[in-house]
Amino acid sequence: MQPPHAHAHAWPGGGATTPPGAWGPGRPGGLLTPPPPAPARSLARRLLAPGATLAGVAAAFAYVGTVDPNEPGHYPVCPLLRFTGLYCPGCGGLRSAHAFVHGDLPAALGANALAVVGYGLFGVLMVVWLIRVIRGVPMRLAVSPVLWWGIGAVLALFTLVRNLPFGSALAP
Repeated sequence: MQPPHAHAHAWPGGGATTPPGAWGPGRPGGLLTPPPPAPARSLARRLLAPGATLAGVAAAFAYVGTVDPNEPGHYPVCPLLRFTGLYCPGCGGLRSAHAFVHGDLPAALGANALAVVGYGLFGVLMVVWLIRVIRGVPMRLAVSPVLWWGIGAVLALFTLVRNLPFGSALAP
């Protein structure tokens, strides 16, 4: 099938090769005229997504801070730990969050140091997001494949080290 510009075709309401409402040849400005910008959203509407995200995370931390994961029966056991005896990268994450909520940073780091790093990264990301929202700049988070591979490598290395005798300090 040929594209519309490959043959002469008259679109109803448009130019010889341009469908109605499109921008390009036959429209004011030619090929380089972008569509008009969307109307600006109010600050309250822009704050909706980061506010909802913060509310959800705060609710999750409040729940984990209230319901102690150190007491058996409140949360399910990690299936990897249960069936293999190996700690996954998330093992100790709930105990870490509980200690973090209660202000016990050494206990949080002892339960899952990588989770505590994640809390910090989340906090920085939220501050950047909120600043951009207040300034009216859209938040675009494009993570390259190299970064995803790097994150995977860190998780794999953390999992390996915390399951070896010399890395027992990283075990929950």
